[in-house]
Amino acid sequence: MRYIMDSYAWLEYFMGTEAGRKVKQIVDTEMDEKLTPSICLAETYAKILKTEDEEKAELRRTFIKSRSALIPLDEDLAVEAAKTDVAMKKKVHGWGLADSIVLSTARNRQGKVVTGDSHFRGLAEAHMI
Repeated sequence: MRYIMDSYAWLEYFMGTEAGRKVKQIVDTEMDEKLTPSICLAETYAKILKTEDEEKAELRRTFIKSRSALIPLDEDLAVEAAKTDVAMKKKVHGWGLADSIVLSTARNRQGKVVTGDSHFRGLAEAHMI
C-alpha cells in the first residue's frame, strides 16, 4: 500500500493520540510506502514551532524524513492541485489549497491519504484515522 501522509496524521502521531496510534501502525510497517507532500512538512513544522520550539520542530522534521519520502510541489502537480482546488471548493466548505495539493499527490501517486481531516471524508483516496 502507498500512503500519503497528511499534516493531520503526523501531528496526531507526535501528540500520541488514539488517531496517532493508528498512524504509528502505518509508519512502523516496513512493507508500506509512505510519502509526505512538502506542504505537509511545512504545516507540521509550523505547528510544532508555534506550540513547542525550533529544536523539537527540527527533530520532528528529521523523523518525518526518516520514515517517509518527501514529495516536492513541482509544476505539473501545482497545476493539477489548482484544478482540484477549484472543483473541491464547490463541493466541500472550508477546503484549502493544501488539501488540494495532498489530494492531487494521492491521485498522482495512486495512494491513500492518511488523515482525520473531515474535508477528506467520503473521498475514495482517503484513509481516515
